[in-house]
Amino acid sequence: MSDLVLSNARVVLADDVVTGSVLVRDGRIADIDSKNTRSGEDFGGDYLIPGLVELHTDHLENHYRPRPGVFWDPLAALHAHDVQISGSGITTVFDAVRIGSDVDLPNMFEHSKNLVEAVRAGPEQGWLRAEHFLHLRCELPSHDVVEHFEAFADHPQTRLASVMDHTPGQRQFRSLDDYKRFYAKHMGQNEEQMLAYINARQAEHDRHSAPNRKAIVARAHELGLALASHDDATLAQVEEAAEDGISIAEFPTTLEAAAAAHDAGQAVLMGAPNVVRGKSHSGNISASDLVAAGLLDILSSDYVPFALLQAVFVLPQRLKEISLPQALLLVTKNPAEAAGLVDRGEIAIGKRADLVRVSGETRVPAVRAVWKEGIRVS
Repeated sequence: MSDLVLSNARVVLADDVVTGSVLVRDGRIADIDSKNTRSGEDFGGDYLIPGLVELHTDHLENHYRPRPGVFWDPLAALHAHDVQISGSGITTVFDAVRIGSDVDLPNMFEHSKNLVEAVRAGPEQGWLRAEHFLHLRCELPSHDVVEHFEAFADHPQTRLASVMDHTPGQRQFRSLDDYKRFYAKHMGQNEEQMLAYINARQAEHDRHSAPNRKAIVARAHELGLALASHDDATLAQVEEAAEDGISIAEFPTTLEAAAAAHDAGQAVLMGAPNVVRGKSHSGNISASDLVAAGLLDILSSDYVPFALLQAVFVLPQRLKEISLPQALLLVTKNPAEAAGLVDRGEIAIGKRADLVRVSGETRVPAVRAVWKEGIRVS
């Protein structure tokens, strides 16, 4: 590989912004010149930032199932998802795949298998722009979630698993009234039907959640997977996660839970759309409030890939005590380290040259170019 020089850029380091150039050699960052003496691709003062690292996005599933009852070719879905991810400045993505049968979506195992196989086959075809890993989202009340987890846990791209429980009355939906408001219109059920549905889901939780959690946590530790706990709401749930050796707290729903997870050494993850909108779509705590309190470690794009980059530029405008380098850590170095990827996530000598050119002069930041290991991909 020939050398790549990116010059006249505002280079965002882990703790500073310098105007200068970056030398890339053999896919790695070889030098950072703050005097800007090298000539190369002239950024004209645009920002040069590390490629974003995304730990939790549902967008592959959304491309695979663009409408209820419509299932797209999984490789085509991956292709469309990859283009959107890369175009949002994301160079490393953990594609979330739901694990465990769902009464509302028959043949869940086959659908999960299709997506997992696409993520395996995609790199072999040579057209992926971002590097894709798998995030297995394990729905604990499902009777066959352990069986499904075992089928995919030792897949080469599987690096992260999360334990979830969306039972009415639990975690995100501690309030049954909130649950009914959230799902009644979507499910088209009357009060009697909704009550029967809630009772059935709660019975599944009582029967399966505890033993399934124990089995999945133990197996994930055997395989060396990063583990996340999803929607913790109480101190007891955070303490359980700590006892299970879980290192990431995904979307804690209360300030109490977020503070306890942070104190326990867990990386607290919240949604970037929450930052951009200024509030949670489901009425839970504000991610910006957690940033201001020093309790937030990682942002995830969740359901809007471009929100990750938007949030990086929104936070310093909203919170004067947060600098651009500090905001960028939430979507680069911090998530990379939480997932065990220590070779990327910052512009530093020896790190992977996953880089993004961004114009930040307009209301919405614009991605102008993306490099993965020194090769331009967007």
